[in-house]
Amino acid sequence: MKTSPLSRLTGWIGRRSVIVLLAALIVVAGTWGFIALADEVREGDTRKFDEWAIRSLRRANDPATPIGPNWLHETARDLTALGGVTVLMLVTLSVAGYLWMATKYHAMWLALIASFSGLLVSSLLKRAIERARPDIVPHLSHVYTSSFPSGHSMMSAVVYLTLGSLLARLSPGWAVKVYFITVAMGLTFLIGVSRVYMGVHYPTDVLAGWTAGLVWAILCWLVARYLQRRGTVEKDSRSPEC
Repeated sequence: MKTSPLSRLTGWIGRRSVIVLLAALIVVAGTWGFIALADEVREGDTRKFDEWAIRSLRRANDPATPIGPNWLHETARDLTALGGVTVLMLVTLSVAGYLWMATKYHAMWLALIASFSGLLVSSLLKRAIERARPDIVPHLSHVYTSSFPSGHSMMSAVVYLTLGSLLARLSPGWAVKVYFITVAMGLTFLIGVSRVYMGVHYPTDVLAGWTAGLVWAILCWLVARYLQRRGTVEKDSRSPEC
């Protein structure tokens, strides 16, 4: 049965409205979840679980050595480096360079502002909560800031998810879009897990970092979507809007 152009247009708008409402719901739920988790951490209700999780990743007879073969130790160090400020800034600047060469200047500025503002938010949250780092096992990585939320987890979510969603919106074809988002989520997950494995963060630090980073990335996605609909930020003319 054929549908009229008006029906197709109404359905198209309705589908996109659901996407926006779902994204807004995730932002609200994520913000509430972060606040609730921070409150639990401050009251010490998560300490027993956090300490058990960290100890379970170390050898019982040698707390200084993580479980698993030596290659896993090296892999964890490599993964945790992907969430460091230096690597994230290099990734951000590299993507910004691509957008500049593709003459997508507004998208370039959006990527830069989203990433650097996320770093600022992460630093402010750490200063506001001031949770001490785990001290029950030796750290396998140097740390200089407080523990909650995990800066590596939050910033990897902010940078990789924001850049992934932005590149997905600028790219034609659903396969490419799914690829960008999947890679971004996979990197974010592995980096967060590596921080607990290295003994420098509690699991709740990482969970809070993921939550805050996801909220920030979705907010940036909503801004990018709004600006693209207004024509302020460039999009690929061959790509259906999502």
